[in-house]
Amino acid sequence: MTTLQTSSTAPVTATGCCPPFAPEPWDGKEVVWNNKPFVRDHVTCLFHIPLNMDRKMKKDMALIEAAHAKGESNLMLSDDKSPWGADIFLEVSKAVPGATNDTLSGTFLTKVFEGPFRDAGTWAREMTAYVANKGRALQRLYFGYTTCPRCAKAYGKNYVVLFAKVDEAEPGNHPSA
Repeated sequence: MTTLQTSSTAPVTATGCCPPFAPEPWDGKEVVWNNKPFVRDHVTCLFHIPLNMDRKMKKDMALIEAAHAKGESNLMLSDDKSPWGADIFLEVSKAVPGATNDTLSGTFLTKVFEGPFRDAGTWAREMTAYVANKGRALQRLYFGYTTCPRCAKAYGKNYVVLFAKVDEAEPGNHPSA
C-alpha cells in the first residue's frame, strides 16, 4: 500500500484498486481534447443506477491492461443516455483490440463535486449554471467518476468531476471568470 497526500492534511493510504484523487487539477478548468482516445461501453441502468457496471469495467480493464493502453489520468466518464442506460468512456493511450474504441473532441469546462451519488441532479443543475455564468452554451454533460464506491468509502470522499462539453468560444466573448 502506498500512502499519498491529497488536498486534505491527513495522508491517504491507497487501496490498490482506485488511486486517491486530487481534485485541484480538475476543478474550474477548461480542457480541450482533439480525438482523445477512449474505450466505450454501455451499461444497463434502473433509474440511472448502473446494474452491470462491475462486469463491464472488469472486462474493459482486462482488455486495456492486456493492450498496455492505460490512460494517464485514469478517467472514466459516464454519459447518461436515459434512466435505463449509460455509455461509459474509459481513457486509453491507444486503440484497444477487442474493445469498442472511440474518441472525444471539443472544449470542456470541469468542476469537481463531492458527496453521495444521489446529489447528481443537483450537481448537474449547478454545472449548467456554471457554464451559463461563463457565457458558454452546454452541449453535453459527462460525469467523471474518480473511484469505485468501495474506494470512495475507504478514502472518505466521493469526488465526481463534471465535464461540460461547450460551444467553441469566440475571441473576446467571455465574461470574466
